[in-house]
Amino acid sequence: MSTSEKGDRRFGGIKTVIYGRTIVILLGFLAQLILLAAGYYLLRNYNFLFYILFLCISAVALVYIFNTPGNPDVKLTWMFPIAIFPVFGSIFYMTITFQPGTTVMYDRLRILSEHTKKYVPLRPLTRGRLREESPHMGQLAYYLERRDNSPVYENTQVKYYPLGDGQFVDMVEELRKAEKFIFLEFFIVHEGRMLDTILEILREKAKQGVEVRFMYDGTNVLLNLPSFFPKLMEDEGIRCKMFAPIRPVFSPHYNNRDHRKILVIDGKVAFTGGINLADEYINEKNRFGHWKDAGAMVRGDAVERFTYMFLEMWNESETGPENYGAYVLPEEAARPSDGYVIPYSVCPLGPERVGERVYLDIINTAHTYVHIMTPYLILDYQMLMALIYAAGRGVEVVIIMPHIPDKKYAFMLAKTYYNQLLEAGVRICEYEPGFVHAKVFVSDDVKAVVGTVNLDYRSLYHHFECGLILYKNSQIALMEEDIKDTLKKCIEMTVEDYRKLKLTDRALGRIMRFLAPLM
Repeated sequence: MSTSEKGDRRFGGIKTVIYGRTIVILLGFLAQLILLAAGYYLLRNYNFLFYILFLCISAVALVYIFNTPGNPDVKLTWMFPIAIFPVFGSIFYMTITFQPGTTVMYDRLRILSEHTKKYVPLRPLTRGRLREESPHMGQLAYYLERRDNSPVYENTQVKYYPLGDGQFVDMVEELRKAEKFIFLEFFIVHEGRMLDTILEILREKAKQGVEVRFMYDGTNVLLNLPSFFPKLMEDEGIRCKMFAPIRPVFSPHYNNRDHRKILVIDGKVAFTGGINLADEYINEKNRFGHWKDAGAMVRGDAVERFTYMFLEMWNESETGPENYGAYVLPEEAARPSDGYVIPYSVCPLGPERVGERVYLDIINTAHTYVHIMTPYLILDYQMLMALIYAAGRGVEVVIIMPHIPDKKYAFMLAKTYYNQLLEAGVRICEYEPGFVHAKVFVSDDVKAVVGTVNLDYRSLYHHFECGLILYKNSQIALMEEDIKDTLKKCIEMTVEDYRKLKLTDRALGRIMRFLAPLM
């Protein structure tokens, strides 16, 4: 039996181990809750003194939250439990806010970002040309340079994929061409034809001396992969790690997941978008009807940014420095220019909400239309008002949502926004054949974004994300054509549709909307 066959056999029969690990983690969390309850019971005779103490702490916390910069929706969500449940609310707030793990991670990522600047030079001439063509796009490029270390690129070509099915074919083809290195970073990894096909290629490339690194989010250890999966990969010559693996110890750090999808090959080609490594993303497996996703392949100078995005995240958990010089953009990577592209990343740990800023910029500067595909619609006040104002000034705003949801609670929550948006003139259309997982914005035939950022709090505030901005690129027309084709398969929502919902669904949605900033 070959090494790969042994690996597949070991991988294929480990569901019991995965679920066993999940039970251990849940039991660990339960044990911590029991200890907390036991502590409260033992100190019950001092209950009044502790109540007064935490009442004082709550008052200080409320004043502190009110005066901190940030989203008012998030502030209100925190202030309510602290005011109503002083003891629990205060403890929970302090646990989440004063978490050393996230502070250490953020400091580490800032150091890595400074290190990256040596290898990702700014492109003032390119930005200058962009600014001459479009002042507001030049300003957005300037913002992303300063806040995200993401320059604007020419000498780049992009291929848009309206489905994961087509992207997977090209991913396999490009992986087989790899000669130097392969970097993979995904949120969901699950056994099936897609993963098996890619792993077979990775094993073969590792044998040929190609450097292969594979990173995936640690939540996969709960249901999708065994905790020893990285060891299986290491045995095959593939460097592998989990981002923020889940352990049986409570930490708010677990709320900041790596939701990015990045594949970089030899620094010449990169893939990003909504497609993960699981069969539903390529319609090999039917979970929620037809899976409508979107992604992009990038060739040319802009691949450089995806290379260093990956290296920064990989090295977050490393201690020593790495020679990024080994992965500089190859001279032969340049391609003829096709408009402008800006790859960008989203870090949830700092003050900047880059993912939301990009979307708001597109909405607020639209002249004719903004067309959006998103699996979730959980909006903060800023985003909600931007969509309403855009529709109010005559911009055609269309939002394509799933008709068959993957998470019923998120769907109920999204419905609570329908009335206000519909009454303002925003069109909301649900994809009747199944689930929309695409994260796409297109505006005025000249601007577009495709990436991993959903229109919800998790993507905009809690997750690590990435995306690709296109300006005057030929693929924008194909993206708009894809949206128009998708609309033909949609059911357009009306105010009456919301009124037909069950009263219990509407009530639960409203309650969850209040808690949404923390979900």
